[in-house]
Amino acid sequence: MEIEPITLSTPRPVRRPVLVQGRRQLTFLHWPVEPDRVAALLPAGTRPDALDGVTYVGLVPFLMRAAGLGPGPGLPYLGTFCETNVRLYSVDAQGRRGVVFRSLDAARLIPALVGRLGVRLPYTWSAMRLRREGDVITYSCRRRHPAAAGPVSRAVVRTGRPIVRPTRLERFLTARWGLHVTWHGRTVHLPNEHEPWPLFRAELLDLDDGLVTAAGLPPMTQGPVSVLYSPGVAVRFGTPTVVPPQPLRTL
Repeated sequence: MEIEPITLSTPRPVRRPVLVQGRRQLTFLHWPVEPDRVAALLPAGTRPDALDGVTYVGLVPFLMRAAGLGPGPGLPYLGTFCETNVRLYSVDAQGRRGVVFRSLDAARLIPALVGRLGVRLPYTWSAMRLRREGDVITYSCRRRHPAAAGPVSRAVVRTGRPIVRPTRLERFLTARWGLHVTWHGRTVHLPNEHEPWPLFRAELLDLDDGLVTAAGLPPMTQGPVSVLYSPGVAVRFGTPTVVPPQPLRTL
């Protein structure tokens, strides 16, 4: 199997968008993990996507803006809310790289229900907040359901200088042109496209997170190896396709 190259723009342009959204004020936090430790958490027909034998766990808080179905425009109020996702990286039998969301916390109930029931993504309705003071951003999240005592997450980052030339790892972690999800017993690939991420260096000032372990992942005992910030991009999602069900060997 030949895996598609890591590119700063999509190799599969979206012709007919089925979903649009703006992703704004993102922070990407990433930890390395052995592929064998997360392989069982991925949908059938996919395996961990690894760089130099290592895959990664991502914690990504941001502001969703004007999400909506179809070609757009999105919904300015209902489609705007804070979100945090816990994600893994995948590749399927056709060599398409993607993201697998282990959890998605959203601050607005209706989009969370649509994502959970319509797309089968693991959305949870949570109380969330994004606060910015100068170059310091604080993201906070507390799950509303199933219990008020559920996991919480709080990250404080300081944004830095722009990145002119992203490293190979930074491209691997951010240039993702689709997601893999289990939908009605089958694995599907949902493509997306957007402009190249405008990336900035960032410093993690504080982190208190329970979302990663709540998503079934091992505890991250060390600090993240990559901390990036982006003011964001506009994203378009295309029509999903079924992933062949044959098993894949972990590299």
